[in-house]
Amino acid sequence: METAEFLQALQTEGRLLAAAAEEAGTDAKVPTCPGWQVRDLLRHTGAVHRWAAAFVAEQLTEGRPLVEPTDLDGAELVAWYRDSHRHLVSALAGASPDVECFTFLPAPSPLAFWARRQAHETAVHRVDAESARGGSPTGVTPEFATDGIDELLRGFHARSRSRVRTPEPRVLRVRAEDTGAVWTVRLSTEPPVTTRDASGEAECELSGPAEELYLALWNRAPLPNATGDQALAALWREASAI
Repeated sequence: METAEFLQALQTEGRLLAAAAEEAGTDAKVPTCPGWQVRDLLRHTGAVHRWAAAFVAEQLTEGRPLVEPTDLDGAELVAWYRDSHRHLVSALAGASPDVECFTFLPAPSPLAFWARRQAHETAVHRVDAESARGGSPTGVTPEFATDGIDELLRGFHARSRSRVRTPEPRVLRVRAEDTGAVWTVRLSTEPPVTTRDASGEAECELSGPAEELYLALWNRAPLPNATGDQALAALWREASAI
């Protein structure tokens, strides 16, 4: 996907998130994030938006801590979230394609990284807001979902922070049935190593439509289908939270 497509997705997802949060109310519990209420969701996601926008707009080359507000609630908090989202979209849309700034996953460029990361950040938390409101979540395209799976497997879980590990080498496969995308995840005592292929024998395969896999791998929905060693599917559910 191109940066412009991620920006469009970010814009849409943020508006949907705000609308769902407003409808649910900031006191509502967030079923997909146990222990959170909508106020926690808005404070976190809005803070992430402002944190990300600052790296791009101010061309910051080193990481900085995320600071969430503690004194905003109700309609004021919803309005603050909307302003945070607008600020992020504006910062990314107005940035030079060759802007240099801090990132934390491999990407073709810093701008490509932040547009992609914030589009998926917002999409996943939009699902959270919609779970608080009730009703079926808004869908995403198979292409967007496939990209989000790729970012999760080959980006986040390639980092030392990943807790998806096994005492002995194991192989997990992930297959998006509608887009044909396949990933092979090699597990060990080290961070997972994921390749975009179906090489070698897998002991467990997680499969289904890309959108269902996307939400399941981000722990927002049950796994659509798991064949083979169920212990590996259980390991993902128990240890993969970001």
